[in-house]
Amino acid sequence: LPIEYAAMTEPVSIGYHAWVRSGMQLGESAIVVGTGMIGLLLVQVLKAKGCGKIIAIDIDEGKLALARKLGADHVFNAKDEMLVASVHELTEDRGVDYAFEVVGATAAIGTAIDTTRTGGTVAFIGNVSPELTLHLQKAVTKELHILGSCASNGEYPECLDLMAQGHIDMEAFISSQPPLADGAEWFQRLYDREPGLLKVILKP
Repeated sequence: LPIEYAAMTEPVSIGYHAWVRSGMQLGESAIVVGTGMIGLLLVQVLKAKGCGKIIAIDIDEGKLALARKLGADHVFNAKDEMLVASVHELTEDRGVDYAFEVVGATAAIGTAIDTTRTGGTVAFIGNVSPELTLHLQKAVTKELHILGSCASNGEYPECLDLMAQGHIDMEAFISSQPPLADGAEWFQRLYDREPGLLKVILKP
């Protein structure tokens, strides 16, 4: 496994840990709300683990196109007014079995809850703000299982295996490999949220 790929084990493990925490079974359906770095890695983990139907949601059409390339069966823009209806249409009017919220925003949490079937599971991975609004009545009425997933828990060996076996397309995430001396400049570009940048690997 190239050392550049091995350096990506930590973000892969966040998506992998969320899958472990969910208890998802082979062939069940899932929605990933948010296709940033972790969301896109999670899409690939779900694909590798036999998820039956993967739906990706975001507001960035470029990220949605990448999500489809990396394994999502269906993609929808979060601003689409027919989003929830479309997801229900794809799932025989039930909703998905699992929703993974990878943004950490009120709107994303609402989308996750609205698209999950009664008795399904919503996993919160995103953490932009410590306090958000959750529509409690919907969660109660739908009898949802709600769980949090933070970082990872000893899953590095499994993640390294997935990468070594080619289940995770690492090249899609490495935006640049500049020398260490240019590190400050690249940190600033990432901080400024330059479009198209995912991971930058500094080379000593």
